[in-house]
Amino acid sequence: MDALYYTVKENNTIQCELCPHNCIIKDKESGICKVRKNVDGKLISTNYGLISSMGFDPIEKKPLYHFYPGEEILSVGSLGCNLKCKFCQNWQISQTGVEKFRRESEKLSPEQVAQIAQSKQSNVGVAYTYNDPIVFYEFMLHTAQKIKENNQKNVMVTNGFINNKPLSNLHSVIDAYSIDLKAFNNDFFVKYTKSKLTPVKQTLINIAKANKHLEITNLVIPTLNDNPKEFEQMVQWIAENTGKETVLHLSRYYPTYELSIEGTSVNKLLELKEIAKNYLNYVYIGNVNLPQENNTYCSKCGELIIKRSGYRIEKLSLTPKGNCNKCGNPIFKFYKE
Repeated sequence: MDALYYTVKENNTIQCELCPHNCIIKDKESGICKVRKNVDGKLISTNYGLISSMGFDPIEKKPLYHFYPGEEILSVGSLGCNLKCKFCQNWQISQTGVEKFRRESEKLSPEQVAQIAQSKQSNVGVAYTYNDPIVFYEFMLHTAQKIKENNQKNVMVTNGFINNKPLSNLHSVIDAYSIDLKAFNNDFFVKYTKSKLTPVKQTLINIAKANKHLEITNLVIPTLNDNPKEFEQMVQWIAENTGKETVLHLSRYYPTYELSIEGTSVNKLLELKEIAKNYLNYVYIGNVNLPQENNTYCSKCGELIIKRSGYRIEKLSLTPKGNCNKCGNPIFKFYKE
């Protein structure tokens, strides 16, 4: 499938313009993502329709806590990524290209994914996830268009390292974004992800200005991005640039892939949550068994709205429109009774 967002240079060289790497790609070579390839002066999405992982999940698993809470969503992933995170949890599919992928994968059309999404009555739509959907942009776009035609929802789970134009062109079909803000200093991004912080901040601002639903995840890694002062700068920036209502998920890190640092302590997660609560109305702790830290409380009156245990939820005090039953405060703009 021909890719979008590139310019042809001299001698059949291509500059990809999908993400801020802006890779210069020679003929027969691929970009950093390993899946966007120059074939005779054309940029080809080699992973178009290749599905490495697919299944129905609780929407809270994305994680999204304020977007149709308690519902299911079809999760779809492919191959490749435009980052090189040393702590990647899905490195088997993200750090490989089509030619080197050894596991079984399935090839589906956007229409087929849309049919699967409609096959389960409780399903609200499709989440593009597992590897980063930025690098299967065209397949995500075409599938999302089909999903919208069926009056279902689209969710993009991403690192946010994408240029503004392709991101803005997604807003007509993507209903919610789950963005992984990996740290709040550029040195971390350069050393541990081979990318940069500023474009991710621009993505967050772009999404907020488009008035799309946004939730942010921060994987807390000991000694690397858990400095309280730096963390406070991050949550203050989020509040000022995307709003106090922006949902923040603090996720516990475990050693994986190329990083062997000891896992995050529960006390550190609780410490950072207390800092975040000074700036943001909704902060949750994930990837650890702390059920009380995943409950939703009304930001105005403190009423317990949703009680969570793992991915099981109990709706306790909600109006049919997703407001607090006690004080009327709107909690969920996207809610299905």
